[in-house]
Amino acid sequence: GCSGGLSVGWTYLADKIESLQSVHGAHPPWESCCVEHDKLYHRAGIQKTSAVESFELRKEADMALKMCVLQTGVDSTAELKAEYDLSTREIEFLYSGIAEMMYHAVRIGGIPCSGLPWRWGYGWPECN
Repeated sequence: GCSGGLSVGWTYLADKIESLQSVHGAHPPWESCCVEHDKLYHRAGIQKTSAVESFELRKEADMALKMCVLQTGVDSTAELKAEYDLSTREIEFLYSGIAEMMYHAVRIGGIPCSGLPWRWGYGWPECN
């Protein structure tokens, strides 16, 4: 799922707010984006990747997460417009905010060698 309590919080709210779950599901609509991002963070490129290459791969992974969340909004626009009487511009604004917050969260919270279980390269032994 999504780190930072996003999936856990969404599931909790979906259990409490019936309309949230009936319209959007029991998990965040962008959860698959998080799963793909986690796979990239686990691998952190290949083991013999240089620090510079790894830095660039992490930026690419974080940008891919952001773009995936934005695409989720695009893919959901018709449904969200009908359900909430929102304009396309309003939906773009909302999803842009979500994507930006998630992007900055992973840029800050995913730094390598932090000891955190969601750090860049968490599939490899901790940095020396």
